[in-house]
Amino acid sequence: MTAAPLSLYAKRKGVYPKAIDGFYRRLKWVVMAVTLAIYWITPWLRWDRGPYAPDQAVLVDLAHRRFYMFAIEIWPHEFYYVAGLLVMAGVGLFLVTSAVGRAWCGYACPQTVWTDLYQHVERFIDGDRNAQIRLDKAPWSAGKIARRVAKWSIWLLIAFGTGGAWIFYFADAPTLQQQFWSGTAAPVAYATVAVLTATTFILGGFMREQVCIYMCPWPRIQTAMLDEKSLVVTYKYWRGEQRGSLKKSLAQPDAFGDCIDCDQCVAVCPTGIDIREGPQIGCITCALCVDACDKVMAQVGRPRGLIDYCTEDDATAEKAGRAPRPVIRSLLHVRTLVYLTLWSAVGVAMLFALGTRTRIDISAQQDRNPIAMRLSDGTVRNAFTVKLRNMESRPRPMRISAEGLAGVSLWTDRDGRADARAAIDTIVPSDSVAKLRIFLAAPANGPQREDFAFTVRATDREGGTASEPAHFERLQ
Repeated sequence: MTAAPLSLYAKRKGVYPKAIDGFYRRLKWVVMAVTLAIYWITPWLRWDRGPYAPDQAVLVDLAHRRFYMFAIEIWPHEFYYVAGLLVMAGVGLFLVTSAVGRAWCGYACPQTVWTDLYQHVERFIDGDRNAQIRLDKAPWSAGKIARRVAKWSIWLLIAFGTGGAWIFYFADAPTLQQQFWSGTAAPVAYATVAVLTATTFILGGFMREQVCIYMCPWPRIQTAMLDEKSLVVTYKYWRGEQRGSLKKSLAQPDAFGDCIDCDQCVAVCPTGIDIREGPQIGCITCALCVDACDKVMAQVGRPRGLIDYCTEDDATAEKAGRAPRPVIRSLLHVRTLVYLTLWSAVGVAMLFALGTRTRIDISAQQDRNPIAMRLSDGTVRNAFTVKLRNMESRPRPMRISAEGLAGVSLWTDRDGRADARAAIDTIVPSDSVAKLRIFLAAPANGPQREDFAFTVRATDREGGTASEPAHFERLQ
């Protein structure tokens, strides 16, 4: 008899999380409310930067190549600040995982937040777990179609609001909103909203736990971040086994553990796993199973904590009858402290750089054809293209000089040799780069190549200095 071919495909089993109340469920409510509020409200916050800069508090201005975040303005050549933020985000994720497992996944990950929101909408329309199971198994009817249409319509509105909010981070929100509804916005705005609406609707409404288990790479990386001192959701098997119904455990208290096999921990799990089977890739450390188990333990008169946040070291100590360490000691172990130190060091370095950075800059490029030219009075002339960057949201007067080159005089292509002088004054518009073609004349005697520096000083009250090394070529 020929064996049936082995299939590598497994059909998705529906997950219908049951509503639960408890400390961690309320914590998830708070985190969801805060994160959604930040996401939807931030583009509408205003920040006065003066008459020459946008007043949106957080703005990624791709057209002018600027990134604004409240009082901070990042230029393209300062992209290392963005890189620093990404490094802090990565190290912060390592820190959280090392300390409390996948708590980021369970509380603040966008997939978790929007899925949680969708599940609340689903409970409002379809009812709780048992009602959802019955409705899914029921044949299609007018009532079922009405519920599906109502639920999917609300999901689509949430998804549309998600995509709509995203584009407001890249342009002035009130202006873009008016353009969007009048049909005059850029095509990329409509395309972005369409893509984000579709992905939010599909990932949050239908794929849910599949994103966490199969699509997200983090569950596979996090194991390297955990050790025996990491706080993770743990089923204390030595206390719960052997499982048995409440009736059996009351009749034979010595033969059964505290777990009455009610499956409430499974019923409330948003990814549908059984935490009693030990650590697994589907656990997002949301701790809803802790709320469910604690509620059951209170009802049957047994101590809470059968399922709880617990480190492997504390689990071993508790199993041996010793008291577990305080939570703060569980959090402050060597790996967590290393990540915290690294994260803090990057943050302090960025703050120091932001506090000490100059708001003007200069760059100079020498003309190559010809490099040098002898003038009628015997001096040698070099030409440079000098760019002055004003990173303030107001025009600034600046003075350019050549330091380290004796007897030099400067003029621009707008002035002419007759206006040669020791320094050039100009005004650089706000948030812009001014380009000047500058000529330098210096005595012919001296080394064939002499180093000097272009120096620019802001001559307003705030001041500021920047310099750019260059060299002067002579004809020998």
